Amino acid sequence: MGILSGLEPKRVFEIFEDICNIPHPSGHIGAIADYVCDFAKKRELRYVREVCGNVIVFVPGSEGYEDKDIVMLQGHLDMVCEKSPDSRHNFETDPLPIDVMEDMIFSRKTALGGNAIAIGICLALAERKDIAHPPLEILLTADKENDMTGVKALDTSVLNAKTLINLDHNKEGVFITSCAGGLKGKIQLPVRYRLRSGEKYNIVVSGFMGGHSGKDINKYGGNANIIMGRLLHILGSKIKFDLVNIRGGLMVSAIPRDADCTILVSDDDVPKLEAVVEEFEKTIRNEYRANENNIQIYCNDLGYFEENALTVKTMERLVFLLNTLPDGIQKMSVDRETPNVVEASLNIGIMRLSGTEFLLEAAVRSSVASEKYYLSDKLRYLTETIGGRYEELGDYPGWEFKSDSRLLKVMNSVYLAQNGCAPEITGVHAGLETGILSSKMPGLDIISCGPDILNVRTPKERLSVSSVERFWKFLIAVLKEL
Repeated sequence: MGILSGLEPKRVFEIFEDICNIPHPSGHIGAIADYVCDFAKKRELRYVREVCGNVIVFVPGSEGYEDKDIVMLQGHLDMVCEKSPDSRHNFETDPLPIDVMEDMIFSRKTALGGNAIAIGICLALAERKDIAHPPLEILLTADKENDMTGVKALDTSVLNAKTLINLDHNKEGVFITSCAGGLKGKIQLPVRYRLRSGEKYNIVVSGFMGGHSGKDINKYGGNANIIMGRLLHILGSKIKFDLVNIRGGLMVSAIPRDADCTILVSDDDVPKLEAVVEEFEKTIRNEYRANENNIQIYCNDLGYFEENALTVKTMERLVFLLNTLPDGIQKMSVDRETPNVVEASLNIGIMRLSGTEFLLEAAVRSSVASEKYYLSDKLRYLTETIGGRYEELGDYPGWEFKSDSRLLKVMNSVYLAQNGCAPEITGVHAGLETGILSSKMPGLDIISCGPDILNVRTPKERLSVSSVERFWKFLIAVLKEL
């Protein structure tokens, strides 16, 4: 007997336990793809296995529903490999050490890969003859957690569905109806140097909460790169200084928590420098008092030095950029159903000065494609106006809210009938597989949903048994209505 035996829905959890016993980290999904294909073969279901690793299983409609409109159900085959420092688990060779306690399924000292419950749900539906449903196209994508490579390579010519239920969300009762598309804006500003001397100071801006540039942008935390630019602007109005180096941020998709620079100043201006930095820290702490509690802005005297520093004109352009580039939330959703969702944003995530150029990299996001390119154009105009070069990289599509979605109306009605309350309808300000699918299959009616999975992609990840059972009943009812 399996560890999950006795849980309901029985077949869903039996298949989920099978999956947990098959190693399936991103980049190593061959065995789990074999499992799905063998499952389809044994039940004489047509399937396609793509070179990129995606598996598509075609399920005929149940009796009386054979000619209804096709519905696509979608999940992914891979999982994230996170484990506790003391775990010796090998994700490429070892089955997950799963257990269940009260309402929660978990894996001891590793992530659970709970989103694989979508595979269990899809395959359990595929073999049932007593559940009313239209023809189904079950799409299980490869390496979603590794830059969504499977869905990017997907050949949609074999797919005919006009309706898609994505089963990859991890909060029951929340329907995702849009996601942001994005691109990386790369700014390169030529720089020139001259030999200068003076007292060398290191200035540090640190302690900001940071976070994901999509999901956490609505927390209104500070961007250390932008705040450093603001400090340099204020400092330039008080004293003369020469900029030797400046840097900040680690990833374009992360809100920068720290930045620092080194400058040269005259002995006479040292007291003013220290006073300006001290006062600036008080100002920033006050402005961010509601959501930042660990801000530190300070300077250290490194001694007297003679070295190359930026020319005056170069430094002026650099400071100009940091004080005029848009950053943070640019627009909230105008759709009545999703009023608290960020629609467009920018994050100046990386700042570097090296060799002959000053580099900035920005994450540009919007669920409306035209807004994404408009924001990118702003970066381009500002950069090129002062003699810099601008480049767009890594462009990926978003998924716009569909106000006339039949799927949303059906799902909303079923959820209300089963639970006595309306679901939460919202969007995600980050890239999802659904954004790429909506771009590849224009007009596709999409909702993303799923049961409760807590602490996703961490060793504390847990899957709620009761939520899976409720979600199973909900999905069955939705398919019958469709």
